[in-house]
Order: sequence, then structure tokens, then C-alpha cells
Amino acid sequence: MTLVLLAAGIVILLLLRVPVGFAMLGPCLAYMLLNGQSIGLSVRLAANGVNSWPLLAVPLFILVGVIANRASIADRLFEFALSIVGRIRASLGYVNIGVSLGFAWMSGAALADAAGLGKVEVPAMIRNGYPRRFSVGITAASTIIGPIMPPSIPAIIYAAIASVSTGALFATSVVPALLLTVGLAVAVYIWGRSRPELATSETSWRRFRSAGVGVIGVAVAPVIILGGILGGLFTPTEAAAVGAVYLLVLGLAYGDLRMRDVPGILVETAVTTAAISIILAASALLGYILAREQVPRLAADALLGVTDSQVVFLLLVNLLLILLGMVIEPTSALVISVPILLPIATEFGVDPLHFGIIVILNLMIGLLTPPVGAVLFVLSSVTGISVHEVFQGTAPFLIPLLIVLAIVTFAPDLVLFLPRALGL
Repeated sequence: MTLVLLAAGIVILLLLRVPVGFAMLGPCLAYMLLNGQSIGLSVRLAANGVNSWPLLAVPLFILVGVIANRASIADRLFEFALSIVGRIRASLGYVNIGVSLGFAWMSGAALADAAGLGKVEVPAMIRNGYPRRFSVGITAASTIIGPIMPPSIPAIIYAAIASVSTGALFATSVVPALLLTVGLAVAVYIWGRSRPELATSETSWRRFRSAGVGVIGVAVAPVIILGGILGGLFTPTEAAAVGAVYLLVLGLAYGDLRMRDVPGILVETAVTTAAISIILAASALLGYILAREQVPRLAADALLGVTDSQVVFLLLVNLLLILLGMVIEPTSALVISVPILLPIATEFGVDPLHFGIIVILNLMIGLLTPPVGAVLFVLSSVTGISVHEVFQGTAPFLIPLLIVLAIVTFAPDLVLFLPRALGL
């Protein structure tokens, strides 16, 4: 009954549109006081939730994403991709996906992708005769490549919670991100077969050369960040710091940034980091309460009582996580679910790295579904298209995303191939 009241309190506050971190923190503090636990203990538990060396990479990767957004990198990637595939039928659909893939190497957040790319891609597609729903739908669907392809902020948080190597989880994420890219490209191909008029851009060697020169500097950033991590030159935190400095210098050299923009960049980074930190702190306190009430053990006993099949367990986990991602912000859902589900997954013989990708992919799909659907709201804000229409455009692309989720879930060797090959 105590846990029911705690959950009810959190849900009510969320429905009242209280920020997620505070909606969790209030009922948790009430629980602690009612059960004779001190405020001092609550503060220590919450502080310990963010007092983690791996989590130090989070604000730095947020900084990388903010700089990439402000430095017009999306525009350069868009022009380069268009110079390659402009004459192909439904070319802007492929460009949309390719730009998201390129941007993902620098920004590990779907919302940054939606905000930075949405205001470039959607208007360009509509101007060239693409339906509004298709334009905003493929833009929304492709944003989840960012949180999967390293550097990924959700992956850093999962690695800290699960005590696995961030570099190994980054390597595990590469194949699923490429599968998402291919799946969405196939969907665009199927959609574009009956639309020969949608080959809207002339290509030429001059245009390709000009666009290529514009992205040479951008292309170095993934080499520095991911190459440094997987090559053992940097820790993820160090790679994020080096990447942020590099992109800042690049933006200044391109002329897209000015020194007077730096304070605004730092403020935006600090605000985003603070919001995530409050959620992590509140989630740590909630995790303590769940452990105190023996929820992980009870959940494990319940699942083991239902089935001893790994396949059935993974199906149940996918269903649970998609439902959770539909109603709870991904960072909160990640921090709440992993301490409960990971020990059970281990008992079923699921590799923690493989399980991490399953969890993250499920929760990212939740970003595209009501009622929370943060990507839908961001794209609605930057494009002026209603949230209802954004979701109508996004819904067909959930099919390839769910197919990729099934492949990732039931083909662990495919997912774990790269980290094993790199000896991580």
C-alpha cells in the first residue's frame, strides 16, 4: 500500500505538469519522513545519485550537442548529403536520415537532434513538395538514431547504473544505430517508389566539392570523439571535453559562432544538465526506496514464476519498457527500471551490454509516442505543426523501428559483434 501511494503521488504530480524531477522527489521525501528516515539521509542518497565519475561525461556531451546546434553543423551536413543523393527519388527523405546519422556522432540526445535538425529539414522538405506529415514523421523517427549511436547520453547513464564499461556500451550501440538507419531508409524507399516527381535537386561536381569542403572539419569530430574512446586514447569524459573544444574552435573558424555566443552556450548546457541531474538525484532516492521495499526481489520472483524462457522474458521486458517510455521521461525511466530489471536479465543469461541497448532503444521509441512524446512536442514547437499531425506522420515509421527492436532483442551476437571484436 505504501508503494501504491508513492506511485499515485508521482503520477498525480506528473499529471499536474510538475517537472519530472520534483514530481519524483516530493513523494520520495514524504515516504522517508513517514518511515522515520532523516532528511539528511535523503540528501546524501540523492547526492550520491549524481556523484559518479562516468556521469561527468553527461554535461560535456550536452555541451558538444549545444555547440553543434549553434555552429550550423546541421546545415552543412544537409547540403553535403543533398549534393550526393539529390537526383534520387524521395532524396530528401534519405538526406534527412543521413544528416541525423552524421549529427548523432556529435550529439547524443534525441531532443537536440529534433530541435537542431527539425527547423532545417522539415521546411526544406515542404518547400520541395513533400507532404507535411511525411516530412515531420521521418524527421521525428530519425531523431532516435542520436541517442543510440555513440556518443549517447542514455548509454552513459546506463553504464553508470549497471557498472559496465561506457566504451564497450558505445561499441555495442553502433550496429543497432546502423540498423535503424537502414530500416528507415527502406521505409523511405517503399514510400517513394510511386512518387517520381520527388527528385528535386540537381547534383554536380562543383556542388559536391563545395559541400564536401564545408564538412571536412565536421567529419573530424567523430574521429576525435569515438575514435579516441574506442582506440583507448581518451576516457568518454576526456573525449567529450576534447570534442567540445574542437567544435567550439571549428564554429569560430567557420564564422558561425562568435565569442559573445559562448556565455549563452554555457548557460544552455548548465540548464539542461541541471534538469537531468535533478532527475538522477530523485531517481537515486526512489531506487533506495524500491530496494528497501524489496521490489527488485519481488519482481524477479514474479517473472521467474511466470516463465523460465529468455525469449518470453525479453518480450515482456520490451512491452513493459515501451509502456513505461510512453508515460515517463526516458532518463527517469532508465534510472528506475534498470536496477529492477538488470538483475533479473542476468539471471536469464542476458548480457548486460545487450540488455542496455534493448532498454535504451525501447525508451527512445517512447519519445515518439503520446502522451509524453517529447520529440513530438519539440518538433511541433520548431515547425509550427500541431502535435497531433506530427504523431500522425510519425506513426508509420514506428513499424521499421519496432522491426529493428526485434532484431536487436533476439540477435545478441549481431549486437555484441563489435565490442567483442575490439576486445571491450
